[in-house]
Amino acid sequence: MRLDKYLKVSRIIKRRTVANEACDAGRIIVNGKVARASYQVKVGDIIEISLGARQLKIRVTELNEHATKDNAASMYETAT
Repeated sequence: MRLDKYLKVSRIIKRRTVANEACDAGRIIVNGKVARASYQVKVGDIIEISLGARQLKIRVTELNEHATKDNAASMYETAT
């Protein structure tokens, strides 16, 4: 699954275009490297997101093409 789609489906970022712009600006880091929106996300990847003052570090636990509001949060866990 593409990184921009994953961020939208898991509801970390509200819109796919915003996720795409964040990737283009270099604000999304996957496994220690700046990632493009087309990066193929895999289970176990560590994603670091910096949007404004908000810093978020998550670990991918599952990939779903479609997720409801209830199970979107199960697609990731916060990493330290």
